[in-house]
Amino acid sequence: MTSPSQADLDTMTFDDSGSVATLAIGTGQRFNALGLQEWAALERAATSLAGHETLRAVVVRGRGGVFCSGSDLREWEDASPDAVSASFAGMEAALQAIEDLPVPTVAAVEGFATGAGCQLALACDLQLMHHSAKIGMPIARLGLLVPATFANRMSLRIGPGRTKDLLYGGRLLTAHEAREIGLITTAVADDNLDGALGELLARWEDLSAASLRASKAAVDLGLSPVAQPARHVPQGPASDPHEFAWRVNSFLHRHNPRR
Repeated sequence: MTSPSQADLDTMTFDDSGSVATLAIGTGQRFNALGLQEWAALERAATSLAGHETLRAVVVRGRGGVFCSGSDLREWEDASPDAVSASFAGMEAALQAIEDLPVPTVAAVEGFATGAGCQLALACDLQLMHHSAKIGMPIARLGLLVPATFANRMSLRIGPGRTKDLLYGGRLLTAHEAREIGLITTAVADDNLDGALGELLARWEDLSAASLRASKAAVDLGLSPVAQPARHVPQGPASDPHEFAWRVNSFLHRHNPRR
């Protein structure tokens, strides 16, 4: 089992019984956009949790009333294509570490789950999402090139046609819209996220922990012929070499894009 650093321990909290862990992400600033070091800390924390035999569930949520708006674009200003690709590799490692947790996982989504934040929510088994929150993949606006794993997480839930529609358009969905097409599991009132989460975890308390783990493993095994190939495809370029730099600069500084 990986030994977590102090930063990783600051990310993890456990309930009184030690059977439910919460991974708290971000600082509550900048809509919890995560830098490469924060993605790495999330990966290490999730990997360390996988070895806890008494664990029954993991909750992923953002600090400060926002889930995650993706990666911190400040790291990509003037970054080389190789550096951007390295960032994507770090994101993907964290997402797969969440997916590989052997226990049920829940994303508690407030505010925004966009870009890699959307992927983080979809890496969890279930999503509880505020009615007022938004979710989506507006990455074409930045000239980012979608990896197969990102597309696959969406396609497995909503099918290829709807996935292409969302990726092409880059629009954000409300919780109701996302629930209607199956992108998330549950939409909850803005004042009831903690209550709904508590009720869900309470229902699991009386169930066999071994059965919960076996149920997750069985579903994942059935999906593996579709899900696993994308994990093993070599990562290609993550950004458009002609447009990425000015699109990121335009987003960060909110001026008219150069064309």
